[in-house]
Amino acid sequence: MKHHYDTIVIGAGIAGCSTAYFLKQKNQKVLLVDKNGIASGGSGAAGAFFSPKVGINLPIKQLSDEAFLFAHDLYKKHFNGHFFQSGILRIPKDAKDAQKFEIYRRYITLKHEIYTPQMLKELGIQSDFEAILFPQAGICNPSICEQMAQGIELDLSDIKELYQENGFWICGKHSAKNIVLATGYETDLLDIRYMSIKGIWGNRGDFKTDLKLDFSMHKNISISANFDGVIKIGATHELDVEEAIPCDDKSVTGLLEKASSLIDSSDFELIGTHCGMRASNRDYMPVVGKIIDVEYMLQNSPNILDGRKYPLKYIPNIYVHNALGARGFVFALYCANELANHIATDKAIDARLDPDRLFYNWIRKAKYI
Repeated sequence: MKHHYDTIVIGAGIAGCSTAYFLKQKNQKVLLVDKNGIASGGSGAAGAFFSPKVGINLPIKQLSDEAFLFAHDLYKKHFNGHFFQSGILRIPKDAKDAQKFEIYRRYITLKHEIYTPQMLKELGIQSDFEAILFPQAGICNPSICEQMAQGIELDLSDIKELYQENGFWICGKHSAKNIVLATGYETDLLDIRYMSIKGIWGNRGDFKTDLKLDFSMHKNISISANFDGVIKIGATHELDVEEAIPCDDKSVTGLLEKASSLIDSSDFELIGTHCGMRASNRDYMPVVGKIIDVEYMLQNSPNILDGRKYPLKYIPNIYVHNALGARGFVFALYCANELANHIATDKAIDARLDPDRLFYNWIRKAKYI
């Protein structure tokens, strides 16, 4: 006998757990499915640095600012034991980057302060350039995913196939009206090639230290404030890693060397290494919403590969929440709330998140693939 749910969410990282959380708030019966457990991939390996985007006023920055404020209020109100508002200093990488920061400052809409090199030195931070402090920023412990998933059933299954039967989706031994794919870089369950989702490999090292460090910071790597004698150093930037690989101490050696140019790391003792794959795409914007039936469109739209546009056909009652990139703990809650509202009340999702934007760009290239 199959167990029936309103919605099954496949993937229990921050995208999946936040989606399940908001659906539960809508009184849906929800099941979380993940072959390795909660926050077992990129979300667990993340330093979970919760920081706004610095840059010019492009759509991704506007979305990031809105998502940051939305998530900040929820983290403070409901997940305070898992969110630590240390403030994060954004430090230019070099002189050229410092010039860009001068331009970026005019587009900052969030609370911030400017720290001079002398002010940074007094904090034990070495920099030749001014930095921007975002006091609302901080660190999310990956345990926040477990907190979001409280009261929600979890199935540790490796789902290999999805199919519909009598109007319901069959997912292993379960069935549901709706499916949400929050599977990160693993995209084999359905044909979603047009979303151009790719993995970004990240490493983090946890170090025991007596160094007093009240603020977190980001330069070309991220360094956390000192919490209970531990400082986290992390980075997410490797694009040429296609499959998850075991973590080892060597993977964080370069991180410590880079950190040493900013802070005194002479007493740092490595006590843990973490690594994992996050998911992004070619325009670095999240993808949240319906999934186009690619096979149908290719078979029933005779001139689509030559640039002609047709009405889009979607696979019924299946959705995606993915491509959050290195800002998963910033974007996830905003995206999850948008998706939950759509599933439960049919409210339109923020158009900036719509995966449809990527389909015809992909089609133009598909004839050559």
